[in-house]
Formats: sequence, C-alpha cells, structure tokens
Amino acid sequence: MARPARPSDDTSSEAERFVELVRSTVPPIHPAGLPFIAGGLGIALAGRNRRWLRNTGLSAASFCALFFRHPPRVPPTRPGVVVAPADGRVTLIDQAVPPAELGLPDTPMTRISIFLSLFDAHVQRAPAAGEVVAVRHRPGQFQSADKDTASEANERNSLLIRTPDGVDVVAVQIAGLLARRIVCTARPGDKLALGETYGLIRFGSRLDTYLPDGAKVAVEIGQRAIGGETVLAELR
Repeated sequence: MARPARPSDDTSSEAERFVELVRSTVPPIHPAGLPFIAGGLGIALAGRNRRWLRNTGLSAASFCALFFRHPPRVPPTRPGVVVAPADGRVTLIDQAVPPAELGLPDTPMTRISIFLSLFDAHVQRAPAAGEVVAVRHRPGQFQSADKDTASEANERNSLLIRTPDGVDVVAVQIAGLLARRIVCTARPGDKLALGETYGLIRFGSRLDTYLPDGAKVAVEIGQRAIGGETVLAELR
C-alpha cells in the first residue's frame, strides 16, 4: 500500500514549488553588477537611522539589480541563423565597413544596430555560434549611443566570430552617453554557442552586428529585439 503523504511532505513540496516559481520569475544577476548592488545596500545599512539615506541606498540597489539582470534565453535550434546580441530596439540597417582594427577586407557588410535603453537587460550574447577569431578594444568618445556617428566615434569593443562553415560575423559593443565600462569575457580561441553570454556594457549602449554578403535580414527598423532569441538574419 502507498504510504499516505505526511503534512511535512506537503509543506516541503510547496516550498520547493515556491522557490522554483521565484527562480523562473526573478532573473539572476550578472556578476558584474554585484559590486554596485552591494554598494547600494552598504549605503542603506550605513544610513539605517536616516530615512532618506536608507531609501536612497535601497533605491540604488534595486535599480542596479534591474539593470544587471541576466534573464535566461532559449536560442533557435535551426542552423544558419544570426540572433540579436542584446535586448533593445533596432535603429539602423545599412551597409558599412566593419571596424578597421579587426583587419577584415575593406568591403561593406550589412550592419544592424540595436540601441539599449537604461531599462533593457545589458548583457551581450553571441549572435552566431563559432570560434572567436579576434577581440579588439578601441578607446573613443561617449556620444549618445543612438546617434549615427556613435559607431565610429565612440569607445567600442569588436568581436569577430567565425562559424563552423567559415562565415564571419562581427558583434561590436559601443559605449554610450552614460556608459563608461565595456566588459568582454570572450578571448581569441574561445568557442561560443549561439546566444551565449560574452559581455556587458554598463549604463546605456549600442550593439552593431555585421553580416556577410548574402545574409537575409529578418528584422525591421523600430522592431524590439530579444537578445539570444530574435533572429536578425539567415546566413546564405
């Protein structure tokens, strides 16, 4: 005969379901944001007897937790697709020469720009699966990231990924008006899965993706993109 469920078993099961619900609802935090959250909590603790200071610290910690959220994503499984490297709005689709520091041929490629507001998740994800061939950082200005000139004038970090079929895809992290720190954990020789997290830009930014000749663009200007999930294009 089956043993009747004990009250403690039911309680444990309910607790497990609650924990799972929290995990699926509240996204984890990117490690780069932990110092900022800790700083806000430290201010709140130091000012626990001063309401305005305590509230300021808690508000700062809450904002940083929102900004540095790292939500799980499920990339598409069909081959030959390029996904959005970040959450945000598609602001530009044109032809442009990729960053010179990558050493690629001086031939225009299809460029898709995504602008990240302060309220978007700011982690960056690999737009294509493949090997990291080059990572190049270039200092620059801190114009508003939604300006057309930001791609060339602003500080940036360029990532060249070569797919198993030998196709080159470029993702460029571009600092913005408030952004002062580009984080990139990818190194030459690394193998990245489609949609895998490789970096982050603090406080406002832009991502440019350069596609090879023949790629079929699948998004439009003004469309909202979900990093790691939205298909930007299909490779030839």
